[in-house]
Amino acid sequence: MRICLLATVVFGVALGVAAAQDAPVSPSQSSPQMGQRGGGRGRGMGMGGGGIMGTVTEAGSDHYTIKTDAGETYTVHFSANTHILKQTAGQGQGRGQGGSGMGMGGNPPEPIKASEIKVGDMISAMGDTDASTKSVGAMAVVLMSPERAKQLREMQANFGKTWLMGKVTAINELTVTLTSGVDNAAHAFTADENTTFRKRRDPITLADIQPGDSVRVEGAIKNGAFVASSVMVMGNPGGPRGGGSPDAK
Repeated sequence: MRICLLATVVFGVALGVAAAQDAPVSPSQSSPQMGQRGGGRGRGMGMGGGGIMGTVTEAGSDHYTIKTDAGETYTVHFSANTHILKQTAGQGQGRGQGGSGMGMGGNPPEPIKASEIKVGDMISAMGDTDASTKSVGAMAVVLMSPERAKQLREMQANFGKTWLMGKVTAINELTVTLTSGVDNAAHAFTADENTTFRKRRDPITLADIQPGDSVRVEGAIKNGAFVASSVMVMGNPGGPRGGGSPDAK
């Protein structure tokens, strides 16, 4: 789903800054609008919900109204516990997934006041997303530069063409199937003799990848199939698991 993809890309940076602040959000402190449902209806974001990106059409004292690229109108609710951030100079210039711009690079976003976000600004809101009511109980809101928004749209267009990301569900010889939280759909990629595999910084092989692993994949479409040039196994929230390299600790 388009709105989840764009918000997912900036989610890690927003969380990194939010976690470093002195007053982390706890469920007991959150207002009813802040999404205490545990993310049951949020998609693609983890950490209790989903996210959207859009242009601000109304800026209130406790909410923003935004219009997404798909033409949908959402209300983004925020409170004193919401982390309101903006990009700083040079942020978001890193390159990652096959030129997709997945690497965030540069400086992290900096905290700002909610009132600094104005009508016409592009924002990404992360939190408990309810598609039925078109609302988000925001855990974090990031004010995005026009350049970064353009870069993310380009990355969105390349999903499934030059990069993939998701959780492995099946491995059949050289073909790996995964389910992606980016679009909540199944995708497959094929490895060949030129594909490289890594887990964090350690080289591994296709045999080391197991169902349940989260992977980032770079590659290209060849003869109708996505052929991977590199596969990165990402760390799992629950800690180390089997299936890594033999020397992994």
